[in-house]
Formats: sequence, C-alpha cells, structure tokens
Amino acid sequence: MNELKHYFNAISKLNESTWDRIVPYFKEERLQKNEYFAKENKTAHQIAFLKTGVVRAYFINKEGKDYNKQFFVGQSIIGAYSSLLTGKTNLIAQQALTDCVIYTCNYAALTTLYNECPDLERFARKIAEYYFLEKEKKEIEIVLLDASQRYVLFKKEFPTLEQLITQFHIASYLGISATQLSRIRKQFASKKS
Repeated sequence: MNELKHYFNAISKLNESTWDRIVPYFKEERLQKNEYFAKENKTAHQIAFLKTGVVRAYFINKEGKDYNKQFFVGQSIIGAYSSLLTGKTNLIAQQALTDCVIYTCNYAALTTLYNECPDLERFARKIAEYYFLEKEKKEIEIVLLDASQRYVLFKKEFPTLEQLITQFHIASYLGISATQLSRIRKQFASKKS
C-alpha cells in the first residue's frame, strides 16, 4: 500500500488519521491482460488504484469500431467515473492491455468518509479536476493537431507504451488507421536515420 499512499499524498496530502480510515477499503487484486475492470452497459461500483500495468478506456461506435479514449499507465486511478456519479450504466469500458496489479475500493463506501475527512474529499476533487483537464486537452488535440503532431504528443506522454501495446490501440487513440500510423512511424524513422 506504500505506492497508494505515495500517489495520494503527491496529489493532496492526507492526514494519518484519514489513512487509517481508508486503508481497509482497498484490496489488492490482479487484472489479467484483456480482462475488464469496467464493462460497457454495466453499472460501476468500484474505483481502483492501478499500481502496475496498462488499462485502456474505450467505446465502440455505431459501426462497431473501437475508439480508445484514454490509456492509464500505472500509477493512476481507474474507474467508470460517469457511472459512479450518476448510477447509470457505463458507456466506456476499461480493459487491461497488460497484466495489472490494482487496489480496488467500493466508491460509495469511500465517499461516505468525505464529511469526516475533508482532506480525502479534496484529493477526490483534485483527481476530478485533473481528468477534466486531460479530457479537454485531448478534445482540443484531436481537432487542432494533425495525426503526426498527435503522435509526437503521444510519444511524450506515454514514452514506453509503444513497446507494451499493439499499434492498433495506438492508432485508435490517435483517431487514425493502423496504415496511417505505420506511414507516420516510417517518416519519423527515416528522419532519425
């Protein structure tokens, strides 16, 4: 649990008394590659701290095509946030792309501590703010940047991910075809030579 504590405190320091309250809520589990943490059309009840591994958040459009909305690389928080907040079924699945170690927690149980632990509520607000900014950034990038520029940003944001996941998933995240990604990668490779 040291990684969990370090991660939380780096975002917003929690009191030791708060730690004593929340640690029992978290349970270490493993997600195998291709296993789901959050399924589409199911109501979410848990969040998790992703200790190690890679998880993708994605949806499938009307034509049946996957669109990778986000990658979570350990260490980060995962969960179907919209479903958790609204109690409605989840639209965006979260699937392990590698074997993962996670610490799961019942979201509703954790939020019952907010009134007694304002430092925990502050942490949750900061996480929500971070993901809002990430969402806005991605929306702007997809509209204002061309595929090559988005690829450069992807490599900066996720420097080791290309070695861990398939090109299909990267292309989906960038909003391009696998063929387009292959051409872009060849262009970058020839510039390095």
